[in-house]
Amino acid sequence: MSNAMNQNRIEKTKLATELKDKFAKAKIALFADYKGLTAMQADDLRKKIRGTDAEVQVLKNNIARLITKDGSMGDDAKALMDTVVGPTLVAFGYKDFTATAKALHKFATDNEALKLKESLMGDKRMSVADVEAIATLPSREALLGMLLSTWNGPIASFVRLLDAYAKKKESAGGASAAAAPTS
Repeated sequence: MSNAMNQNRIEKTKLATELKDKFAKAKIALFADYKGLTAMQADDLRKKIRGTDAEVQVLKNNIARLITKDGSMGDDAKALMDTVVGPTLVAFGYKDFTATAKALHKFATDNEALKLKESLMGDKRMSVADVEAIATLPSREALLGMLLSTWNGPIASFVRLLDAYAKKKESAGGASAAAAPTS
């Protein structure tokens, strides 16, 4: 009997270590209640999340508390894990965290069985409203385009001003040359 308990403890420790590594590597860890999600819907969600360089894992409540027990993940993570109850799914976003947030948010919008919960960005706790705000941000490319147009605006105005000044000077120079008497 003690051998089985020891084996179970080793498994939990291994699982906790793997989970802690995922939290450490992830830029964002999005939590959601998945009660009522069908197996097909769960597979569809995994595919969509994987497409954003992220992964989905079911979070076991006792393991969640175990990984934050020592405080190394920060106070926000510990406080969040202490409140996690029921079936919880975590989407770990490793690269473009907005793409992961968008994918999970869209899936939650299309499938009412999935409900977003408070989440973590790094070691900071995020409300559901924060997650939704990130999910509704324009894409990285759109934001870069906005930034570029903001930078180009003053430059383009300056170039138009120089062009107008040059044309005015040309026409003024041409008019004075025409008005000058020829001898």
